[in-house]
Parts: sequence; structure tokens; C-alpha cells
Amino acid sequence: MARRALILVEASRFNGPRYVKAAQRLGLHPITMSADPTQYDYLAAEGIEAIRVDTDNLDALIRECSRLGENYDIAGITGFPNPGEWVYATAGKLCRHFDLPGPNPASIEQCCDKFIQRQLLAEAGVPLPAYRLAADAADVESAASEIGLPVVLKPAVGNASSGVRLCRNVDELAEHTTYLLGGNHIWRSSPTILVEEFALGPYYCAEIMGDEVIGIYAGEFGPEPYFVFREYTLPALLTDEEQERIVEVSLSCLRALGLGWGPTCIEFRWTTHGPVVIEVNPRLGGAPGPQLVQLTYGLDLVTEHIKLVIGDEWDLRRRHSRTAAARLLIPDRDGTLDWISGDSRAAAIPGVAEVKFYVEPKTPIVRKGDLRDWIGYVIAASSSRAQTEAILQQAVDLIGWSITPFPTP
Repeated sequence: MARRALILVEASRFNGPRYVKAAQRLGLHPITMSADPTQYDYLAAEGIEAIRVDTDNLDALIRECSRLGENYDIAGITGFPNPGEWVYATAGKLCRHFDLPGPNPASIEQCCDKFIQRQLLAEAGVPLPAYRLAADAADVESAASEIGLPVVLKPAVGNASSGVRLCRNVDELAEHTTYLLGGNHIWRSSPTILVEEFALGPYYCAEIMGDEVIGIYAGEFGPEPYFVFREYTLPALLTDEEQERIVEVSLSCLRALGLGWGPTCIEFRWTTHGPVVIEVNPRLGGAPGPQLVQLTYGLDLVTEHIKLVIGDEWDLRRRHSRTAAARLLIPDRDGTLDWISGDSRAAAIPGVAEVKFYVEPKTPIVRKGDLRDWIGYVIAASSSRAQTEAILQQAVDLIGWSITPFPTP
């Protein structure tokens, strides 16, 4: 009898290892298809079968899956948003081709274009920041003038906060426009910029499976002008009315975008007018979100997603209710990492669930102003919010590193 395989299109240093381990626990053989498998350390470290293939080429992926089907029973196919969320649409197309459970690729594709996404949400009456699409510097300047500074500039197609920046004055606006259009930012399509009103207020993110809101995180960012997360807490401290409003708007987003199969995460800012949608991501939230959900509610979203992908029935029941929080470790300068330590001592503190370093000594640190700046994280959980915050701070205080600035030219 052929071994059952789970095909993973591309990989992720964040959630990738969790998908691999969950697949193995379910008796599946995980196989990764990537344009460059060597960039994901865990594949070689865990001895995971990996195939080098152009993941931009749907026909090439179909050929590889067909070849694998000669020796394996392909139980399901899914993907990771690396190098972009278009991978989910590609995985959806593969599922359609091989008659496997999967999301609607057309819904994923229209969601990945932030301008099209906003148009569909606006037509459905979903609350959004003011926005304009810009193709050149003149468009950007005109849009910012109409909306009013400060504004957020972001690529119309992209993920992981890459290229996203708050522009508080005309100099920052011109500087970031030049960065995006001057050849520094890598574009997968024709360069188009979304100019967006800066929605001021607390950040929340709704984690959704199917049409059920599983949990709502609160998030905090590092210093402006970038949007690099520094902390997550689950559940967010919301009134019943606030939570109901976020759930209501979340379900409106799913209907407007044709989503509702599998995972979705929706980002909000709570402004003076209530919740406004910043972005709808047609995927599971990135790490450490799934870990927080498991610690808070006893629900393993990665495992339940895989069950859906392979056609099994998922179980979204909560087992308990606690408070979990994660602190992301972010360097304050560029340079060479001399040392980083304290993970073992931090992990030994009761209530600390996980300590993870993404870097090793002698690694060059070059901050990019997005999620790639993370060099690690600490996660803690307990029965109360105050206790969780205390445990997390105690653990973070035990971690340290040293960075020697690069020599000045």
C-alpha cells in the first residue's frame, strides 16, 4: 500500500516545522517543493524530503506531483506564504487539478492584491482606512495630499510587512517612494503602491478557521516608522461588545472575498470609529500565533488545518482557557552578532512554553523593517494575564546578545 504524502508548496522558518511535525503525527509523509529548499534549515536538519522546482510554474508543479503520485498516495496539498501569498492560490490550483480538498484559488488571488481586496471590501460596506493606488511618485504625492499625512505606503502585492512604512511628512514620503520604485524593493509584478490612511488605535488580529473566529490577539509594534511586531497576547483584552463587533466585521470580510474554506487571519485597528480592517490574509496566521492558540485554548490549528486538507473532519473545540503571550526579539542595530544566550535559563522558568532563536553567533544582522528582523521569540502562558506578563518579562530579562556594528566605509 502506497505511503500517504502531504505536499507542502514552499516552506517557512516560522510555521514550517510545525506543519512537518503535525503531518508526521498524523501518519503522513511531508514532502516540500521549493524553488530553493536550502534556505530552510529545518528541512535538512529533520531529514525532510525536499524537491527543487520552480514554484512559479504550475505545469512544473503538476508534473512533480504526478511523478510523486507513482510512489505515494498524495493525501493533500497546501502551501506557505513564502515568497508570497500567491503560493496559496497555486496550492489551490493544484488541489483542483488533482481533485483534492482546497481553497478557491480565484478567491485567494483577488485577496492577495491589496487594492482589489479593498475594493471588494468597500463594496460590501466593510470599514476601511482611506486608500489610493499609485503607479509613480506623482501619484503617491497626489494620493497622500488627498488622504492627508501621515500615510502608510505599502506594495499592492506583498506580505510579511515587506516594504511597508509609515510616512509622517513629505520627506519620508519621498524617501520611501524612491525606495519602492528605485529598484531596491523586489516586485513580483508591475510596481504599484497602496497609499493608505494611518488608522490610529490598538491592533487586533482575528484567527479564523472556516467561518468560525477561534481567537482574537492583541499586538504591539516596535518603533515607527516600521510595523515590526514586538509582542502578541491572546486573548485580547476586549469588552463583549468589542469582540462581537470584530467577529461581525470578520464574517463580512469572508463573504465579501469568497473565503471561508480553511484558515484566514484578519488584521484590525480599533479607531475612534470602531474596528477598521487593515488586511485580510487568506491563510493561517504566522508564528507565534498557532502556538498561542494551542496554549490558550488547547487547540492545534496546524493539525486541524492538515486534517481539512486531507479530507478528514477537523475538531475546533476549545479544551481550556488561559492567557498566552509572545515577545519577539528584535535587534536595535545592524552589524555582526557576536553572541546570543540565555535561552536555556529562560526556558527553565515555570510558565515559559518556548524559547526560539533564529540566528547564531557571527550572523550578519541587517534590519529590513519587516518580520525578517526577528531574531527569536519567547512564549509564556498561565491562568492569568498579569502572571503571564510577569513570566514573560522575567524570561526576556535573562536573554542577551551583542552586535558589533559593521566597519564604516
